[in-house]
Amino acid sequence: MKEGRIVKVSGPLVVAEGMSGSRMYDVAYVGEQKLLGEIIELRGDRASIQVYEETSGIGPGDPVFGTGMPLSVELGPGLIESIFDGIERPLDKIREAAGDFITRGIMIPALPRDKKWDFKPLVKKGEYVEEGDIIGEVQETTLVKHKIMVPPGISGEIVEIKEGLFTVEDTVARIKSPDGKVVDIIMMQKWPVRKPRPYKEKLLPDIPMVTGQRIIDTFFPVSKGGTACVPGPFGSGKTVIQHQLAKWSDADIVVYIGCGERGNEMTDVLIEFPELKDPRTGEPLMKRTVLVANTSNMPVAAREASVYTGITIAEYFRDMGYSVALMADSTSRWAEAMREISGRLEEMPGEEGYPAYLAARVASFYERAGRVKCLGKDGREGALTVIGAVSPPGGDLSDPVVQATLRVVKVFWSLDDKLAYRRHFPAINWLTSYSLYRETLRKYFDEKISPEFSEMSLEAMKILEKEAELEEIVRLVGAEALSQEDQLLLEIARSIREDFLHQNAFHEVDTYASIKKQYLMLKAIMKLYDVCQTALQRGVTVKKLKESEIWERVARMRYIPEEKIDQIEKLTKEIEDEIGKIAA
Repeated sequence: MKEGRIVKVSGPLVVAEGMSGSRMYDVAYVGEQKLLGEIIELRGDRASIQVYEETSGIGPGDPVFGTGMPLSVELGPGLIESIFDGIERPLDKIREAAGDFITRGIMIPALPRDKKWDFKPLVKKGEYVEEGDIIGEVQETTLVKHKIMVPPGISGEIVEIKEGLFTVEDTVARIKSPDGKVVDIIMMQKWPVRKPRPYKEKLLPDIPMVTGQRIIDTFFPVSKGGTACVPGPFGSGKTVIQHQLAKWSDADIVVYIGCGERGNEMTDVLIEFPELKDPRTGEPLMKRTVLVANTSNMPVAAREASVYTGITIAEYFRDMGYSVALMADSTSRWAEAMREISGRLEEMPGEEGYPAYLAARVASFYERAGRVKCLGKDGREGALTVIGAVSPPGGDLSDPVVQATLRVVKVFWSLDDKLAYRRHFPAINWLTSYSLYRETLRKYFDEKISPEFSEMSLEAMKILEKEAELEEIVRLVGAEALSQEDQLLLEIARSIREDFLHQNAFHEVDTYASIKKQYLMLKAIMKLYDVCQTALQRGVTVKKLKESEIWERVARMRYIPEEKIDQIEKLTKEIEDEIGKIAA
């Protein structure tokens, strides 16, 4: 270890001299307590180190030990169901060892060293393997088969493969490389957090990530391997939406990063996630979830590392061929940590004091998402979908973090506190949100659901936009002054808003709607509109049409369970008969 001496301490930033030979982003241990830090600036033999722990009590003259290694995470069996801090220390193990608060300098390995896993080999002695090939698997939880892969950069002939119970540090296979060198393979890999994990090629994002939330899947879909941004002011439901996505999206693995959120909010997540049931299997959702928790009272520098820790873990599961959903809540706190560290480094500030490289950092984070062809001979595909919440001050969408995020993500779910106060959830504003994946996903929806699904959603959106235009007139002169056609449009728009877009997260049936159910529900509403328009042409008034009990039955169709959705098709056929009787 290279030893230097501290010359300056400024909060989480420590400057040490005598560090020649060090490199950017190398890990260093600071002070006698060996607090973990990372080199973020080099000038001559002076290194600026951001320390991931509280620096009180450290002063000039204290030693600094350079490791020559970048900040890395441990990847292997034991990740699922774990709760880590921003630098991948297991919080439950820290609590057992040191109590409710993290003791400074405490170093506990991320993966348990004493636990033995049942390793089942999938290759035989004498087989040729290359980087990324799966050589065996471990049943990590009831929901997740953990695939043990050949680490990147290693290939050759299997000269030994074992079977049975092993710890993550035990050798399970030995590979002889073409140059004759024999490499021991263990079940654990280490990977630098700031370096994206390799893959063969990126694929077109043309498969949707089904979330079960009607406003998302029908109007603003996100693809597997896509990127989405959820900005919104305080109290507009960012965390609730992320919970719904974690619970209901058709991802195999969920990685949830609580980045700089309030402690009580993160506590809710830590209490609720173990209790949430996975709707597909009935098992606890935690059995396919990894949590990274860095609350607002934890050291600010570790907040900056937490998003990299989370996305590296997510990439690792993607490399196994899984579809992974990563929730980052919230990237604004991550940007604030960057701003604080940048200020202490005395860098030239950019807009609103954020560092000039803010947009580049945000882009490099979201660019690690994608649907990819993984390393390995089997040609498996994996997907990493990144959904980042942004908390702009006062809900101001011109905030630099929001603007930098919108430049790189393709889906924008704009949360509206006015909708939230009206108890309309999810509080996504349909007039300001957008999805750039609609066209790439159109072929999938046409083939798997119906060719008219995409057209119907566009038509429904036009009705909602027309309603917004008519609202001003209604405020001035009342709805009665409008033409019968416009009055009918307002009624249908209200039905789309209240019966389709509004979704009760706490109702056992309404909390989730399959794409098929969403299509049938929207079809019923649009059928009602078409049939009522025909009735208007025959001289029937909207008031008379509203007397039919079919409107009430359309409003209740959201509570029809998935196994009985043929009742919605039946209702669509009955609409014509019911309205036809009134028009006769």
